[in-house]
Amino acid sequence: MIIKQKGTYDIYGDEAKKRAYVNDVLSAICEKYNYGYIETPVFEATELFHRGVGEATDMVQKETYDFKDRGDRSITLRPEGTAGVVRWFVENKLYGNMTDPVKVFYNEKMYRYERPQAGRNREFTQWGYECFGSTDVASDAEVISLAYNAYKLLGLDDVVVRLNSLGDDESRNNYRKSLIDYLTPHKDELCEDCQKRLEVNPLRVLDCKVDAENPILKDAPKTIDYLNKESKERFDKLKDLLELLDITYVVDTNLVRGLDYYNHTVFEIYKGDSYALGGGGRYNGLVQELDGPEVPGVGFAMGYDRTMLAIEEEGIKIPINDSLDIYLLSVSESESEAASYLAQNLRMNGFSVETDLMNKSLKAQFKSVDRYNAKYLIVLNDEDLAKNEVVLKDNKTKEEERMNINDIIDYLDTHM
Repeated sequence: MIIKQKGTYDIYGDEAKKRAYVNDVLSAICEKYNYGYIETPVFEATELFHRGVGEATDMVQKETYDFKDRGDRSITLRPEGTAGVVRWFVENKLYGNMTDPVKVFYNEKMYRYERPQAGRNREFTQWGYECFGSTDVASDAEVISLAYNAYKLLGLDDVVVRLNSLGDDESRNNYRKSLIDYLTPHKDELCEDCQKRLEVNPLRVLDCKVDAENPILKDAPKTIDYLNKESKERFDKLKDLLELLDITYVVDTNLVRGLDYYNHTVFEIYKGDSYALGGGGRYNGLVQELDGPEVPGVGFAMGYDRTMLAIEEEGIKIPINDSLDIYLLSVSESESEAASYLAQNLRMNGFSVETDLMNKSLKAQFKSVDRYNAKYLIVLNDEDLAKNEVVLKDNKTKEEERMNINDIIDYLDTHM
């Protein structure tokens, strides 16, 4: 028997309905913030992620699915959404004559070869959004606000924004030098990966899961102590805006995010103090890194799996439509043909309808009515059909109404 691959999953039934509901909520709030939907290819040139995400990141070094296609091109399955959206932005020259920001959101499958665990799989759905063109700190606040309020709409009240600033290039470079100077004497006390990161991208040391409790890192220099005047003023203004918007946040000076492209604002949204639901930040140099002009950007992404886990842990009841509008019962061939015709007509007028496709007895079909939790049922019979009539039964009250077959839709529109 062929089984699904480790770290993947099948979604169906109530779980699929729950995810569809979450998707509807997230799509609706994105549209309220004037973000348009985008889809990008599930695979891209490997170079896109090596340059866009960062050669030194765990994602690129350990987690990407890379392969050669039949044309001997190096291809990578999409591990995150931002790089592909930036590629689209540059390729289509959307940076020309930008009088308004370009704002898009996505909801797509991603792939990372990592150890499967609760809320984390090798194939996963990521919801995210990007805003290009604005350097105003108000766009940072809007991006944070969108994510924060999305979780609120899903019923997650105990969400907290963890916030930090990496500053501009000058601030970041000064901090980077100070961090290297501090960590170098303690290099042997770091994990093997962090010893390599110290030479390539020392900020990633702060993001290490292995050394998360290492006392050396607790006394490491803090990014906010190296912000220049402009960067500090920007960060202070962002905090003021979040307070104005009544968004709960804490400053986390060790927060740097796991990708190389961030500067200024970085943030993660946590379920209380337990685990991160998603994260994002500003990436003013990424468009230029991917062969475009200097265009600022800011965005956010979250995984569905973690969000669904949080919803389950909080005992939030997602509304699920688990009932069928109408079940059409039939036995003879002519009755079955009438059921097919009537079912199509009802479906095209907005009703959910099921018919017997298994040639079951009438008694077995009545059991199906209950399994589907049908609101109404119609037992078709040749005698009534000859008069162009049916008997519609309310499955809850058990009341019956005889009517012309052409009056069913008007009746249901009135009573449902």
